[in-house]
Amino acid sequence: MGKVLMIGAGGVATVAAFKIAQNKTQFGEFMIASRRKEKCDEIVNAIHAKGYDMNIKTAQVDADDVEQLKALFNDFKPELVINLALPYQDLTIMEACLACGCNYLDTANYEPKDEAHFEYSWQWAYKQRFEEAGLTAILGCGFDPGVSGIYTAYAAKHYFDEIHYLDIVDCNAGNHHKAFATNFNPEINIREITQKGLYYKDGEWLETEPLAVHQPITYPNIGPRESYLMHHEELESLVKNYPTIRQARFWMTFGQQYLTYLDVIQNLGMSRIDEIEYEAPLADGSGKQVKVNIVPLQFLKAVLPNPQDLGANYDGETSIGCRIRGIKDGKELTYYVYNNCKHQEAYKETGMQGVSYTTGVPAMIGAMMFFKGLWRKPGVWNVEEFDPDPFMEQLNIQGLPWNEEFGGDLEL
Repeated sequence: MGKVLMIGAGGVATVAAFKIAQNKTQFGEFMIASRRKEKCDEIVNAIHAKGYDMNIKTAQVDADDVEQLKALFNDFKPELVINLALPYQDLTIMEACLACGCNYLDTANYEPKDEAHFEYSWQWAYKQRFEEAGLTAILGCGFDPGVSGIYTAYAAKHYFDEIHYLDIVDCNAGNHHKAFATNFNPEINIREITQKGLYYKDGEWLETEPLAVHQPITYPNIGPRESYLMHHEELESLVKNYPTIRQARFWMTFGQQYLTYLDVIQNLGMSRIDEIEYEAPLADGSGKQVKVNIVPLQFLKAVLPNPQDLGANYDGETSIGCRIRGIKDGKELTYYVYNNCKHQEAYKETGMQGVSYTTGVPAMIGAMMFFKGLWRKPGVWNVEEFDPDPFMEQLNIQGLPWNEEFGGDLEL
């Protein structure tokens, strides 16, 4: 057991906090910190209202400010920092971890605030510094990235001599009964979806126009859903760590209504991430006007439904998995490993919808793997570089059971 500090107080952080409280014998002291301390306190109150008696501390911190982070880390002295804040803040948190001797875990790779672009190079550049400090950094420990990489590692360890084709398929067949809402931070979600598609084939990265490549894919217990090829960060690490892969792609489902709204948002300029000048009345009622700089996408985030508030009326389920084709003992093998998660079951347990649940549970399991000493080695690592077996075992225990199919039609 050791001290763990979690940064973030959104839906994913809420789920991770619930799961840490449910597994408190695996953890020591626990603190939740965020820009707004009251949001951390709300999570603690919700956990205690469900009957979990773990003592949880809370704190205020600006994760963009390395000095504030260092002050908090030096005061609480966590052994592990779980970063469930925004991807913009990965590097500041990693810097503070290095300065204060803390290990690190996150669920999404870094992207700069002023550019809708993400890749692992910024975080991989920290590898030598973490090695020299004797500290572990675990990258991408959500579901995708995260479990998708662990599924691949498990398949490579147990079933394949060579993996040749990898398709990660992500379907949300739930209905939140809102005209338009995103399942996690709207700013990050829309930036990701409006980027160009990217996939790996025969040693090259090939780019597509945003959501231009799509086809129906049949998901267990759901049926066929139109699925769109996207860029997703785990492809970058998986093709590096499994060099026999000839083709790697990521697919995600979107309903037509969602895509229609997204098209309107883009056409109206509301997906812009650059600042524009806007003249607005002061909130003090004086009638005076003031010029302010706003980022349209950040303003849109402020008026869209909060993903944390979607759970109560969310029905249906998610289905996320890996469809893999390769060679075992000289013969071709197809393999499909997946999890289906019902939104209402996630809500009953944690008060959050299934998308938050499927990311928050793996973050807790990754922290558990660290404290058990199973995932602990100096440097910066993606999840597939650790032993997948104990993690896969915990998925079945912690609410994300997985299923396997051999020899089927992968459709892709």
